Amino acid sequence: MRSQRIVILDGPNLNKIGVREPHIYGTTSLSEWIEELKRQFPNITLEHRQSNHEGVLIDWLQELEQEQVTGIVLNAGAYTHTSIALSDAVRSIQTPVIEVHISNIAAREAYRHHSYLSPVVAGTISGLGLYGYHLAVLALLNQSSTQ
Repeated sequence: MRSQRIVILDGPNLNKIGVREPHIYGTTSLSEWIEELKRQFPNITLEHRQSNHEGVLIDWLQELEQEQVTGIVLNAGAYTHTSIALSDAVRSIQTPVIEVHISNIAAREAYRHHSYLSPVVAGTISGLGLYGYHLAVLALLNQSSTQ
């Protein structure tokens, strides 16, 4: 059995979690939460990457498919609602992807209600705060154990 490796990809402005709109996103920084996730899942390799650039996220998705990772947790931020290119990139890979949103996008502004990613990912977790990342990792591990 190969070792489990899950990569978390975060899109634009997620590097500002902890200081950006704390009433929506909380006060824990994403880097603090990633370190906590690593403590919660000591037997798997968890990696984190963040970019404010759409093309970089697409390049990473394609690269990770070649590396045959267990799965990808993707919080594409605002690109969720705008990027057909990112949707096409997810659709083009075989690696399972779980879409995560810290806030409940269905309860926010109308333009956030549509996701170009939801139709092409294995699942979507929304509105559960940073705990959504934990649930996405569990879902990918569960999916991997049933294959």
